[in-house]
Amino acid sequence: MSSFLYQRPIHNPLSDPYPISPRSSSNPQKSYSIFSPTTLLVLLSLMVVMGVFFPWVGMRESLVSVTKPSISKWRDYTLAQAVSFVAQNGTVIVCAVSQPYLPFLNNWLISITRQKHQDKVLVIAEDYATLYKVNERWPGHAVLVPPALDSQTAHKFGSQGFFNFTSRRPRHLLHILELGYNVMYNDVDMVWLADPFPYLEGKHDVYFTDDMTAVKPLNHSHDLPPPGKKGRTYICSCMIFLRPTSGAKLVMKKWIEEMKDQPWSRAKKANDQPAFNWALDKLANKVDLYLLPQAAFPTGGLYFKNKTWVQETKGMHVIIHNNYILGFEKKIKRFHDYGLWLVDDHALESPLGRI
Repeated sequence: MSSFLYQRPIHNPLSDPYPISPRSSSNPQKSYSIFSPTTLLVLLSLMVVMGVFFPWVGMRESLVSVTKPSISKWRDYTLAQAVSFVAQNGTVIVCAVSQPYLPFLNNWLISITRQKHQDKVLVIAEDYATLYKVNERWPGHAVLVPPALDSQTAHKFGSQGFFNFTSRRPRHLLHILELGYNVMYNDVDMVWLADPFPYLEGKHDVYFTDDMTAVKPLNHSHDLPPPGKKGRTYICSCMIFLRPTSGAKLVMKKWIEEMKDQPWSRAKKANDQPAFNWALDKLANKVDLYLLPQAAFPTGGLYFKNKTWVQETKGMHVIIHNNYILGFEKKIKRFHDYGLWLVDDHALESPLGRI
């Protein structure tokens, strides 16, 4: 209610102190002015009722009929329901996001929207704030697979929270494969410069990228590279495409097993990538694996640090990964420096808008 309704009327010293007076005694019929205290009180009461009570009732009904069921709906939304909703031509694009990474999610989505693949994106929210924020702006495109994680610890690389966050990834992917869908997984510190799907040639089980910075020839082999100094390959677990084959499911199951064998500890601050590589190495002769071309899918340690190579492969780049650097601010600055931070000027291109 407007504050003026509570203000006392300002007294005008030049006005008649008795503006409302009875008629002369020659007319016995009593008369009322529309400005009488009684009338004003009635009008004020009506304004209170119409201006305060009914809007409050409307707002309360809105909260009851819209907000609560909406929240309840997304809390109960299952991965199977979400995948069925977003998948197109049997394919879904998946990322896993906690609240601190929402700006990166939006940046990634802008780049995917430019390639016209945004409708098949499913955000696996790792906390309820992310679940509600995404579904508020883009209904049906976020799902939370319980339990929810602590978003403030899940984003710190090397922490147990980060391990808990990344270790859930193969379980999500395996579930989607078991539902019968192709699935592409991306970290959200990536930017699409072109459509990656034409590069997913053939009918291989698992497609992935090399995380090494050494330059490969343009016609390099698509087989799993040989093990490095640590006795395993160095494949990135941040960009994967899987077909719903027995081979792909086997890799996901083996990945889960390897992480159980190498749990996080203060002495050994494990993450999911070494376990993924051990799984690939142990199943290389049983599963159809495909290494994506380096020129199209370079690691950040190559793209952001080898200007000569970038010039030589200009026009070939498809997905750029902003890895080989730690920290939100540093990642954002690097994206800014290379013209890949799209959020500031192009947020409206994202299905989420400005968040």
